[in-house]
Amino acid sequence: MQDEYAEFEWLKRGGALLIAALKFIGQCHMLRKGSKVAYKILIIEDDPSIRRELKILLENAMYQAAALEGFQDITAQAAAEKPDLILLDVNLPDCCGFDICVEIRERMEVPIIFLTSRTDSMDELNGMLKGGDDYITKPYQASILLARIAAVLKRTKGAVIKETTLFMRNQVELDVSRCSLSHMGRSVELTKNEMKIMHQLFEHPGEYVSRAELVEYLWENQIFIDDNTLSVHVARIREKLRTIGVEDFIETKRGIGYRI
Repeated sequence: MQDEYAEFEWLKRGGALLIAALKFIGQCHMLRKGSKVAYKILIIEDDPSIRRELKILLENAMYQAAALEGFQDITAQAAAEKPDLILLDVNLPDCCGFDICVEIRERMEVPIIFLTSRTDSMDELNGMLKGGDDYITKPYQASILLARIAAVLKRTKGAVIKETTLFMRNQVELDVSRCSLSHMGRSVELTKNEMKIMHQLFEHPGEYVSRAELVEYLWENQIFIDDNTLSVHVARIREKLRTIGVEDFIETKRGIGYRI
């Protein structure tokens, strides 16, 4: 009974953060469009029990998880694993995680989160100066760790996606950087809300995106609208498309959603 109560208390304190982290993990799969492979996280930790605990946690959170068992030539092993993110301990056998971070940085571009029992503020500063993307102390909370991993992935891997700012569908071009739609040399500006809606539709060409998904996507981007407001935005987008000579670009299927 005490164990059940403790678990309930943990869920009350950390459950919301865990849900937020898992929600972003789902978005990670969207960022890797066209790939069924989840993000891969490499664990560099010499304590077998912590290593095993981390691997289970990450796999349950739908990541690929790999862990080094030996600590000779760590940088070469890390490069061979080709991870999307590394969890790196500082106190490793016969070497220092700070030095390993520098070596990895010289060889590959990959976000690194220090996960260590060192709690001194100077160690944290040193870790960041050596190239770490975040610094988390043990004992860690699972929900906090997952949320911090999600934030680093969003900041680092999300930046690659942001480079693609032009989308084309049926001779209609969406320029995300300029918040505009263009067709045959004519263009029209979009509001921020309208651009977010069109961006989501252009990300899924030929597929229906439900109204609920659009509303949820907008809320995740701090745009708080309801179902009726979404209808108004779509109607305005259609009117703007008409001004540049585009008719019936956004299809509606009752009870399903919108597609382009």
